[in-house]
Amino acid sequence: MLELTTKQQRILDFIQKFQQTQGTVPTQQEIADHFGFGSRNAVAEHLRLIRQKGFLESATGKARSLRVTSALTKLRSRIVDIPLFGSIPAGFSSEREQEPDGCVTVDVASIGFKPTRNTFALRIVGDSMIGKFICDGDIAVFEHGPEPRPGQIVAALIDRKNTLKTFLVKNGKPFLKAENPKYPDLIPSEELVIQGVFRALIRRAKE
Repeated sequence: MLELTTKQQRILDFIQKFQQTQGTVPTQQEIADHFGFGSRNAVAEHLRLIRQKGFLESATGKARSLRVTSALTKLRSRIVDIPLFGSIPAGFSSEREQEPDGCVTVDVASIGFKPTRNTFALRIVGDSMIGKFICDGDIAVFEHGPEPRPGQIVAALIDRKNTLKTFLVKNGKPFLKAENPKYPDLIPSEELVIQGVFRALIRRAKE
């Protein structure tokens, strides 16, 4: 990545500070006044070079359209926020209710699919899915709506208790399978509601 000159860095710093304090970006005239440039042409040339190096973006003909960026931005996919609805047991099913718990910000390319308004995330509690490399503390991303295929991992409500398991069908009847021999299969006695089909896993390094 091309480096900024001292003057260019000072201009970039001024733009960032101006935006933080004023809530908007400076015009070329405001930049010229701050640095004592005789005309806006000098400012325009500095801004052109800063843009060329990948540190600024702007819309042609708009006075306050400058946006501080980075050359790395062009290499990054779209960033999205996925709602995080609390936790889900990866163990014995639980009657706990799901409550909003913030959001997870991800790069679309890193999870391998484009989230929709039906995409949501849950924090994993327990070890019943370690056979699928889903561990306690992980964050699993799901898609609500599609019918699961046998063998897919699902967030499910079984007899009014929620859990994370593998969806299977035997003799035409669906059931849930743990991926840890310590846990039994779960066969619904009343109902089985699929809340979401597993799409991606987010793991944070343990300290």
